[in-house]
Amino acid sequence: MLELKAEPLTPEAFAPFGDVIDTRTADYFHINAGRTRRYHDLAKVETLGEEARALISIFVSQPVSIPLELDFLERHPLGSQAFMPLHEERFVIVVAPPGEIIDPAEVRAFVTDGRQGVNYRAGTWHAIQSVLEREGEFLVVDRGGEGHNCDEYPLALRVIL
Repeated sequence: MLELKAEPLTPEAFAPFGDVIDTRTADYFHINAGRTRRYHDLAKVETLGEEARALISIFVSQPVSIPLELDFLERHPLGSQAFMPLHEERFVIVVAPPGEIIDPAEVRAFVTDGRQGVNYRAGTWHAIQSVLEREGEFLVVDRGGEGHNCDEYPLALRVIL
């Protein structure tokens, strides 16, 4: 079994897998007569394939136990998938680079601080939603449309904080 220690989520460390969504480190401009800060274009939404479209959903996830034990990672080859916590929920992220196989040496684990979200690039292997401490609500932006867009890869792993 592969054991990973989750590291703090930073844009630099997560760059090979996608984007960190965090208004605290992003530029903005004012709109709505100066009453609103717009943090613009925080992640690249990817929708590949026939009749692809962007979906906006809310996921409600039950908390996991630590150590987190998983037996597979999944990927979405036809589109990105973004998760933004709605109530400062912390969550664990497990990722591996795109490809047909997963090299255990390239698997990484991160833990958010509750205000950060992530956008997995198309094809990036990742764990299922793994919220900590309490039930979590997440705004999710991903791909809808024709074509097979979810693969699973068996991999036994344990994540500690």
